[in-house]
Amino acid sequence: MTDFSRRQLLAGTAAIGALAAMPAGAREETPSPAGDPDLTGKSILITGCSSGFGYLGALYYARLGAKVFATMRNTPRPEGEDLKRIAAAEELDLHVLRLDVLLDEEIAAAVEAIENELDGAGLDVLVNNAGIGISGPVELQDMEATRLVFDTNVFGYHRLARAVLPGMRAKGGGQIFMVSSQLGRVIVPGAGHYSATKFATEALAEQLAYELVPHNIEVTIIEPGGYPTEVWQNRNIYTAALVERASEIRKSGYPQMVAQMGTEDGSGRSTDPLDVPRAIAEIIGMEPGTRPLRRAVHPGSIPQRAINEVCRQTQLSWLGDTPYGPWIRAAQS
Repeated sequence: MTDFSRRQLLAGTAAIGALAAMPAGAREETPSPAGDPDLTGKSILITGCSSGFGYLGALYYARLGAKVFATMRNTPRPEGEDLKRIAAAEELDLHVLRLDVLLDEEIAAAVEAIENELDGAGLDVLVNNAGIGISGPVELQDMEATRLVFDTNVFGYHRLARAVLPGMRAKGGGQIFMVSSQLGRVIVPGAGHYSATKFATEALAEQLAYELVPHNIEVTIIEPGGYPTEVWQNRNIYTAALVERASEIRKSGYPQMVAQMGTEDGSGRSTDPLDVPRAIAEIIGMEPGTRPLRRAVHPGSIPQRAINEVCRQTQLSWLGDTPYGPWIRAAQS
């Protein structure tokens, strides 16, 4: 293993000293700097841009100067045409591409088209954002629902990371964002396999963060709380189909949970979904070697804060003085 620290290479000893003086976990909670970062020259691929964080982020990053590749499945579709119309009106460098995270051939085609657009260079940033939820007790989650949610939320992220990493490594660096959730660290009964997929996302991303240190590719896990996006309405569609398929003998074991399945639409939430793209843009704009492994994003409760810090300290104390130590310290400190 390569015995070096990414921070020592990229940020310098002065920056190391400043970060070492910060209290434990401070990087996660550092407030955003005043003003928006300049993303001019950055190339960014985002999945799941038909709504929510992906749609808002595509426009936000492009308005900050980035070359944005906004992807979504089943194009052409109205949401994609809307993005194109806005991009043309504002003269944004924003491109809409067809990409279903379940389909290897569409991923390969999109990444090839992007790298051709970049004159053969690798991407600067991947934002793995596409995801779904299917609510209900675990016993009701049949294999159709289970495969779909894991294939989208976990395997989809894995497929995209594998697709862009060769280009990033050849380029000598890059950034990968994995949009997780508070429910990637804490659990609410009745949320189906959502937490299971987000726990898996957290582990996948953290392992990648360590392994990619020698390649100067940084990984950040974004942990949003609840926001009023279309994810709730989409979840209700999948959940209603699951209830329709479920047998009475299974539904009878959880009458209160079943009665609530598919009824949450997110309308009671007043938080601003643009919080998530703002946090991602801020981290893109940070100096290499200073970016956090995790960023909790929510103006209210952040129940996973203590868990994140305990896990950070555990990784450092367990592996910090082993041959893996430089990788662990570079990603976690």
